Amino acid sequence: MPQVCLSIWIDLPGGHRIGPGEVLLLEAIEETGSISAAGRKMGMSFSQAWHRVKKIDGSLMNPAVGTKTGGYTRQGATLTPLGKQLIKLYRSIEHSARSGARQDLKAVQRLVGTTAIKRRSASSV
Repeated sequence: MPQVCLSIWIDLPGGHRIGPGEVLLLEAIEETGSISAAGRKMGMSFSQAWHRVKKIDGSLMNPAVGTKTGGYTRQGATLTPLGKQLIKLYRSIEHSARSGARQDLKAVQRLVGTTAIKRRSASSV
């Protein structure tokens, strides 16, 4: 049975938001060393990933991602200390929220149950 889960979005000034997708992209950049490879890993084009990085960087006091020229004219990307701190803080907030909401999420899961899932599946046919 699909589980009820909690997603965290942090609303920033200027209408910007940091959520699970942005954090996963930053983690993928840290892992791959590339915006392009991180985008591919997440099923998005380079331009989509680049646009997201620019939105993240534009919402912060300093960039979260630094770019560098690699060997054979290839580009590379690294997380700045601020980018690493953003991931750490987001994951801490996420952990705290999930821990605090664990019992309530279980209660919501009981309300959803399998009947609602069957009903939703039948209505989509």
